[in-house]
Amino acid sequence: MTKFQVTILGCGSAMPTTLHNPPSQLIEMNDKLFMIDCGEGTQLQMRKFKTRIGKLHSVFISHLHGDHIFGLPGLISTLSLLGRKNDLNIYAHKEIDFLITPLIAYMGKHLTFKVNIIPLDPDKVDIIFENRAIKVTSFPLKHRIDTNGFIFEEKESLRHIIREMIDFHQIPYNQIYDIKNGADFVKSNGEVIKNNILTYQGSPAKRYAYCSDTAYAPEIIPYIFKADLLYHEATFAESELLRARETYHSTARQAAEIAKEAEVKKLVIGHYSSRYNELGFLLKEAVAIFPDTELATEGKIFEL
Repeated sequence: MTKFQVTILGCGSAMPTTLHNPPSQLIEMNDKLFMIDCGEGTQLQMRKFKTRIGKLHSVFISHLHGDHIFGLPGLISTLSLLGRKNDLNIYAHKEIDFLITPLIAYMGKHLTFKVNIIPLDPDKVDIIFENRAIKVTSFPLKHRIDTNGFIFEEKESLRHIIREMIDFHQIPYNQIYDIKNGADFVKSNGEVIKNNILTYQGSPAKRYAYCSDTAYAPEIIPYIFKADLLYHEATFAESELLRARETYHSTARQAAEIAKEAEVKKLVIGHYSSRYNELGFLLKEAVAIFPDTELATEGKIFEL
């Protein structure tokens, strides 16, 4: 499999602070670069952490609160200044037209590429991007406005050829693809060479689940079940549970409970409230429930 990694560009929440940038992440997989959410200053974070802004394939917006979209005008402008020619697909709720349409009109002929809005369905699970190697799925979260989470996953790779056995049985080149897909080989005399003699299991497919702003929602567990890496918002400490309920956010403990029930391999928490200058106690609350938890921090890279 090719590289599959997540880079944190911002992990704060709505109120700006000097400690954290607004939400944004980059997902690199199958030699493509995807962005989730685009808070104010995201393009500067891309520069700071030396990511290849010109390589950006698509943008996925979880919901239309300002801290998740205010970076889009600057990003689009910079991509145009760099001379981008390929279309930019933005997956978002259809109401994002209120931001994108005036921006495109304002930039006019100076915009060097086309921006396509692919609307998200806030009420159901939906495959929104797919090619031969990867798939991106959206699913509903529980917030004050329509909000979607995303799952980025590799497709299971073909089986690996055992070169010595292929040579030994003199298997023609034009049958290799079928064998990689699990077919047995039948010799001219009718003898069947089983596939498990000719190949071994391909690389396991990996999954990254992104749960943006959301109240505690056990109903999402089937969507993220056994993900290799889960990002789940943890805006508040458990002492602010009432505030979390009022604002449809989660506590660090609740994020860990979701991770535990979903049997994910690793949890990353973020979207911290601006009231916290120190985050160790959030990590402590989560680790008590789900030990393999890490804090999101700007510039941190998680390899899958």
